[in-house]
Amino acid sequence: MRPPLPPFDLDSARAKVLAAENAWNTRDPERVAAAYTEDSVWRNRDEFFTGHAAIVEFLTRKWSVENGYALRKDLWAFSGNRIAVRFQYEWHDDTGQWWRSYGNEQWEFAPDGRMARREASINDVRIAESQRRIFGPRPEGDASPLPQQ
Repeated sequence: MRPPLPPFDLDSARAKVLAAENAWNTRDPERVAAAYTEDSVWRNRDEFFTGHAAIVEFLTRKWSVENGYALRKDLWAFSGNRIAVRFQYEWHDDTGQWWRSYGNEQWEFAPDGRMARREASINDVRIAESQRRIFGPRPEGDASPLPQQ
C-alpha cells in the first residue's frame, strides 16, 4: 500500500502530489519507481514505456544529463483515482546552461495507491542562472504555489 489511497479528496490529493515531488527531488530512480505499479504505463515527452525496469532506466538517463535538478509540483485537479498536476523544474546541462522545464502530468492510480499510468508533456526554456527560483527540495512546511511563468 502507498497511501494516500484513492478515491482522493483535496487533502489526500495534495499529500500525494507533495510525496511525488519529494521522491523525485531525491533523484533516486529506484525510490521513485517504487511508487509505480509493476506494469505502470508512461509517456514522458515523446517516449513511451512500461514497467519498473524501464522507469529506472529512463530516470537514470534523465538525471545523468539534468544536473542540479530541483522540482516543484502543484495540484491542478483530481477526481476518483486520477490527479492532474502542473510542475516546473530547473537544471543545467554539461555546458552550464540553465533550463526551466514546464509541464503537466496526468496520473491514474491503482487501488493500492501506486501509480498505474503517468503521462507528461514538458517544454524546456533556456534561462540565465540569475533567473533561477528553485533551489533544491521544498523547505518543510512550504506550500507556496508555482509562479505563473
